[in-house]
Amino acid sequence: MVGDPWRLVISSVSPDGTFIAAAIEAAVAWVRLAADVTGAAIVAIGIVLALVGFGHALATRRAAAFTDVRLTLGRYLALALEFQLGADILYTAIAPSWDQIGKLGAVAVIRTALNFFLTRELHEAGQAVSAGEVRRAGDPGPTGSAA
Repeated sequence: MVGDPWRLVISSVSPDGTFIAAAIEAAVAWVRLAADVTGAAIVAIGIVLALVGFGHALATRRAAAFTDVRLTLGRYLALALEFQLGADILYTAIAPSWDQIGKLGAVAVIRTALNFFLTRELHEAGQAVSAGEVRRAGDPGPTGSAA
């Protein structure tokens, strides 16, 4: 049959599996690109929301509003770091060289440390907000002195 699409596919697959390997590499590259774009989009969304929240916090001049802005941006940054780390892992998963593995290790350590400290700070700030530790500037604290 002339123009049979299956004949092209069957003739493209060699016994050593180069067609399959190329297809997998292409699929992983697309997934990596999607993870990179998703991470960048999450950062952009977080920045926009933080800017809007910051404008609102400036208008209201409440200390808790500024903490909310930090928490919002921090959550988006932590999520974006996860996507970026996943994209880096996919990059080296295809055909890693020792140089790429070393770079991935350094990037993974840095991003994991950033994410750890960011998540810890978010948790602590969230507990402070829920405990009512963040007060309006000038409000008396528990001892009666201004905060």
